[in-house]
Amino acid sequence: MIQGIGASAGIAIGKTFVLPNWEWDLPEQKIDVPDLAKEFERLYEGIRTSKHEIEQIKDELAEVVGTEERNIFDAHLAILNDPVFMNEIQGIIKRQYKAAEVAVKEAIDHFVTMFDLLDDEYMKERAIDIKDVGNRLLKHLLGAPEITLPSDTQPFILVAKEISPSQLAHLNPQHVLGIATVTGSTTSHSAIMARALGIPLVVGLDVDLEELVVTGDRMVLDGGTGVVILNPTTEQIDAYSELQNRHAERQDSLKAIAGLRAVTPDGKEIELAANISSLKELEVALQAGAMGVGLFRTEFLYMDRNRFPEEEEQFEVYKAVAERLDGNPLIIRTLDIGGDKQLDYFEVGHEENPFLGYRAIRISLDRKDLFKTQLRAVLRASAFGSVKVMYPLISSVEEVRGAKAVLEEVKAELNREGKAFDDGIQNGIMIELPAAVSIAEFLAEEVDFFSIGTNDLVQFALAVDRMNEKICHLYQPFHPAVLRMLRTTVEAAKRKGIHVGVCGELAGDPRALPLWLALDVDELSMSSHAILPIKERLLCTTRRDSRELLNRLEACRTAGELIGELEAFKQAVDTGLPSAAPEASDSGR
Repeated sequence: MIQGIGASAGIAIGKTFVLPNWEWDLPEQKIDVPDLAKEFERLYEGIRTSKHEIEQIKDELAEVVGTEERNIFDAHLAILNDPVFMNEIQGIIKRQYKAAEVAVKEAIDHFVTMFDLLDDEYMKERAIDIKDVGNRLLKHLLGAPEITLPSDTQPFILVAKEISPSQLAHLNPQHVLGIATVTGSTTSHSAIMARALGIPLVVGLDVDLEELVVTGDRMVLDGGTGVVILNPTTEQIDAYSELQNRHAERQDSLKAIAGLRAVTPDGKEIELAANISSLKELEVALQAGAMGVGLFRTEFLYMDRNRFPEEEEQFEVYKAVAERLDGNPLIIRTLDIGGDKQLDYFEVGHEENPFLGYRAIRISLDRKDLFKTQLRAVLRASAFGSVKVMYPLISSVEEVRGAKAVLEEVKAELNREGKAFDDGIQNGIMIELPAAVSIAEFLAEEVDFFSIGTNDLVQFALAVDRMNEKICHLYQPFHPAVLRMLRTTVEAAKRKGIHVGVCGELAGDPRALPLWLALDVDELSMSSHAILPIKERLLCTTRRDSRELLNRLEACRTAGELIGELEAFKQAVDTGLPSAAPEASDSGR
């Protein structure tokens, strides 16, 4: 039994296929000066072919995964277009008279080594992307075949030192039971792809898998707990098979409640909505019983291309979503780029700390031409459904008033043009900065609704980058300070009579549900896969018990104490106790 990190939930039981490492037979001889031009032409042809191949992968994935996963391959295209990467390759050819494939291999090794030395998990994961792109380019330069997977239909568990997004894109989810890798993390592009494809994945197995495992060995893999069992006993196989069956039964039982109202036994109803970035994701959300879209991430319309989208393009997408929702609410968040979401065709310039830099509403208010184009599309779509507009990363009343002023300008333009729109369209803001929490009462006078973005709120409140492996343990969504910020925000909204929702990861965390019930939150917007589990818990959790729990939570001084109370409450609900009594919660501390 080997302990790794669960990166994509699910259980796999079956025979293994060990993926061999890339090995290249590179030429050693130098290039004659007259042949340098030929090497450059070979390089450029390899790049063109690689780009075409990546575009094909994106097209093939369109029917399988959402926009976010396909955008991973935009990052691969960006590497092939990166002048720093290309200058390194060209410099090796020109100065050292080496063949194009040798120059590519040395450039890959240079950047991968450099990124691996950085104490930054995100950059280490990008090293895998560079290797993926580089190996694709080397394959074309050397005329080497793809490393192929078994062609028969016998499902298998894939074992590898690492798995790249490109390799995952070529997998048939029907044939791959699960994946186990030595390297990787839960935030890697490969993990994102595996979750989208529904393939159980365990990463970070700190052993030499290629020495321990041979193709055909039996394996049990638990993508939730991160456990991998080599050559399991009959008893272990039976135990995990039972877990598989329970999981399947649970999924079937959850489907049965998709059409029920999300209301507690004592009458508190919460709108359960979805976070989406594409029409495809909307369909999945509707199947899960979503009663609207609480967060449409419009930045993905901007990222999957090489230029800003035109008004008509945006309008058609927003209109299609609004019509498909058939009167249920659609909250469209305006462009939220910057930080870790960059556009290849929009140069922001170097920033020492991009997360605190030129991003989100700051870009929109600075580039009103881009902002007005998007607002025109949103307003026109509002004629076809219950559309609302929401502004991200708000820190001041001035920003809200500035955004609303631009919206009024756009309304006047559309009126002059005779184009239909909802003149009473609701304005809302994301509450994701401590500054916004502090002035929540002032902000509530300016808008129609709040949506609490817990991911950024926790990071900014605690000054913790959750992608940084050295301090990610300090990222505590249940920190007492965060609880107080949540209460301050919701109470400010309630005093001013405006709608308040939550759209960060905490919205879909079952432990947090009693918080939202006790605070009287109106809406929870989450990933589609979380909607039914949250609804199941809501149907058997009372607001009365949740309020009693909140009183105890406010006395907690540490995240550990707070989590203990929440876990004990969850267990009490699971076991059907009439209420989460203090005695039960004390045992969880």
